[in-house]
Amino acid sequence: MKQHGGAIVNMIADMWNGMPTMGHSGAARAGMLNFTETAAFEWAPVRVNAMAPGWIASSGLDQYPPEMREHLRSLPAKVPLGRLGTESEISAATVFLLSPAAAFVSGACLRIDGAVPEREEQSRRCAARHHAGIRRISSGSQAEGAGVTQLVPAHSRASGNPVLSFFGSGSPLSRGRAEE
Repeated sequence: MKQHGGAIVNMIADMWNGMPTMGHSGAARAGMLNFTETAAFEWAPVRVNAMAPGWIASSGLDQYPPEMREHLRSLPAKVPLGRLGTESEISAATVFLLSPAAAFVSGACLRIDGAVPEREEQSRRCAARHHAGIRRISSGSQAEGAGVTQLVPAHSRASGNPVLSFFGSGSPLSRGRAEE
């Protein structure tokens, strides 16, 4: 492989939310990501990447005890895309990373998680914004750098769909203009 190249895909799992009572598992996952990044540099031209699937609908979910069922049913609401991933989506991402289409991708970690935020609090805010269709606006003196952030309902004039705006204080949108 060193002469002709090749591709390796390491499978890790979510570690970005912290893992109370499972620090040993989180440390192993983070170590695998570090190994992936290091091996990509040291083993080039072999491409080394990692994948980090989020919540995936699989037969493995059936193995959890009955008291976990309510929690498992609540997971799609925490995913901005509104559903769990599928085994075929994980397979397709693996094929991509192993294929010539990813010939210049190495040292990367592909998160396949439906855009789940990195923290539970972010997840709650994301779900609220996503489902309520709100946007952020700021008011106040731009010269002073002050601003008050407000959340207000917003909808695109073109489609009627909810619009989300995430812009810093220097953006024209942060001065109250809606994104279209």
